[in-house]
Amino acid sequence: MTTILPGAAMLTLLNPKEWNAETCAEVNARLEHASAGHIADWAVATFGQDLVVAGSMQDTILPHLFGTRLEGVDVLFLETGYHFAETLATRDAAAAAFPITIVNAEPELSVAEQDAQYGKDLFARDPNLCCQMRKVEPLKRALGNYRAWVTGARRVDAITRSEMPVVSWDAKHGLVKINPLALWDDQSVEDYQATHDLPRNPLTSQGYPSIGCAPCTQKVAPGADPRSGRWAGQGKTECGIHV
Repeated sequence: MTTILPGAAMLTLLNPKEWNAETCAEVNARLEHASAGHIADWAVATFGQDLVVAGSMQDTILPHLFGTRLEGVDVLFLETGYHFAETLATRDAAAAAFPITIVNAEPELSVAEQDAQYGKDLFARDPNLCCQMRKVEPLKRALGNYRAWVTGARRVDAITRSEMPVVSWDAKHGLVKINPLALWDDQSVEDYQATHDLPRNPLTSQGYPSIGCAPCTQKVAPGADPRSGRWAGQGKTECGIHV
C-alpha cells in the first residue's frame, strides 16, 4: 500500500490481509520515527472504521488527532464506575468538541453488585482483581469488534513502557496495537494541547499527572514519579491493560 503523508515524503507501508507479530514489526520499523500525525494518517488509511481509539480522558489529544482524520471514529472509554467527576466531564467535553463516537465499555457488575459479591472497596483489598473486572475484561470484550486499537501510552510514562513499539501485534486481544504518542515527552503533550486549544482534564494541573480511578489515585509531590500516585503503597504500577 502506498500512503501519501501530509508534509512528508511518500512512504510505502505494508497493508497485509493478515496481521501478525512479523508484519507489525516491519511496519513498526518504518514508522518508528514518524510523527504522531503521520502514524495516525497511516492507521486511518489502513484500518478505517475497524479502528478504535482508547481514551482515558486524562487529556483529549487522541480524540482530536483521530477525530479530525476519521469522522465518527469510535473512542473507547472504560467506564469503571470509579472515575473522578472531572474525568467524566472531560469525556463529555471531547464528545461535544470533536466528531467522535464515545463507546463506554462497562464491567459486568455495577459497583453496588461488586460490593455485594466481593465485599465493599475491593480496590483497597485486591486492586488486581478490581482492575481485572472493571478494566481488563471490559476492554477485551470491546476490542473484539475491531482490527486495531490506538492507545495514548508513552515510553516516558513508566519503566515498564520504556521500549514500547509504535506498532505491535497484541496477541492477548488478537489485533494490531498502535501507540502514536510513544516517543512524546511531557512538553510534546503540552505543546499539542496548547496549539489546538484542546479541552483538558483540570486534575492534571492540580497535582495529578497520572489519572486513574478516584479511589486509587493520589496527588503527587512536585518532582516525584508522575505515576507514584497510582495505587500508592500497594506495589502495583499497571492496571493490566498494557502488560
